[in-house]
Amino acid sequence: MMLMVHKANKLKGKCVVPGDKSISHRAVMLSGISKGTTKIEGFLKGEDCLATLRCFQQMGVKVKEEKNQLFITGKGLHGLEEPEDVLDAGNSGTTMRLMAGILSGQDFYSVITGDASLRKRPMKRIAFPLRKMGAGIDGREMGTQAPLTIRGGGLKGIEYQLPVASAQIKSAVLLAGLFADGVTSVIEPRVSRDHTERMLQSFGVTVRQDGLKCTVKSEELQATHIEVPGDISSAAFILVAAACIKGSDVTLENIGINPTRAGIIDVLCQMGAEIGIKNKREIGGEPIADVRVQGSDLKSVEIGEAQIPSLIDEIPVLAIAAVCAKGTTRITGAAELRVKETDRISAMEEELKKIGVEITPLEDGMIIDGPQTITGGSTDSHGDHRIAMAMAVAGLLSEEPVTIDNHHCMAVSFPGFIETIENLRED
Repeated sequence: MMLMVHKANKLKGKCVVPGDKSISHRAVMLSGISKGTTKIEGFLKGEDCLATLRCFQQMGVKVKEEKNQLFITGKGLHGLEEPEDVLDAGNSGTTMRLMAGILSGQDFYSVITGDASLRKRPMKRIAFPLRKMGAGIDGREMGTQAPLTIRGGGLKGIEYQLPVASAQIKSAVLLAGLFADGVTSVIEPRVSRDHTERMLQSFGVTVRQDGLKCTVKSEELQATHIEVPGDISSAAFILVAAACIKGSDVTLENIGINPTRAGIIDVLCQMGAEIGIKNKREIGGEPIADVRVQGSDLKSVEIGEAQIPSLIDEIPVLAIAAVCAKGTTRITGAAELRVKETDRISAMEEELKKIGVEITPLEDGMIIDGPQTITGGSTDSHGDHRIAMAMAVAGLLSEEPVTIDNHHCMAVSFPGFIETIENLRED
């Protein structure tokens, strides 16, 4: 069944978005290897995070849910049980890559796989440093693609220079470092998301940060209380929609504004969006605020490699903002988009052309001249939640409806996205 999205006159009101996907993943993982019972509030019940939860349950971790709160009783660093069956990460690259770090530290054998899309994504980037630490990792395509088989234990700490700024590679190595002899350090070429480092400290782990170098050593984690803020990557779709529609006035409450993730706010402000940040506070080491956005005239912007790590997941919806903006928007340094749930550069080119928008793809980004009229038409999500939601935002701005096939993948990160938009619609 296709989803049809009609043009919106304006968006108004207040809303909340689901819990942060990155933080929800890490909350389950660190709870599972800690001592004691951790309470998690605001956990994202999206398909990706539920895959992580199921994997830990397969390894003996007890999970109880009460009144939308999760209580996870950890097994400690060395208490996980060898899974009797293959671990399934579904569509989640975060699950597979970060869990590979934890599984590398376990003195047992495991196999982790995923859906057809995840089995095509590159795993050499994590397998290489984990092998250097002593893990036995093999897989398809000479050990570079899932399913991955991991025989863990006996790790040695290393100092590893990341070839690219990637929170997933960094986190995999740091998590493996919790089980290694000696110290483990990761040096980044530029800052990437730091949710792992922040959360490790909330579980009592000493994390040393020296510029772009982060260091950990083996240390027991102690259960804690985690409040997951609203996901800024999910909020981005509403931020862009409201910013592009004059007369809109939307406040998104309890949004995580971690500076390593808040690139979408910075770029929209550069484009001339009217955005206000209020009620700032910090919970569990993560900065949180209410974000108000009002519709305004947007102008083009140049987004380069230095900005990409803080907004890589928001590029599809930023492309929609670029369509509405006056001038030429150029996005470069985003080659990572080619190896996401789908090739997001090719997917955005293909789908935008279907609804009347011209886009020039680059090997590492795209060029979009604006403003352009979105005429409407039939699109496909390519099974990618962020492409699906970007097309939905396009529908809110389109002269004629935009239909989206395979739209159910939105539930990966934003269950109830369409309902949230409809509740804000003021026609």
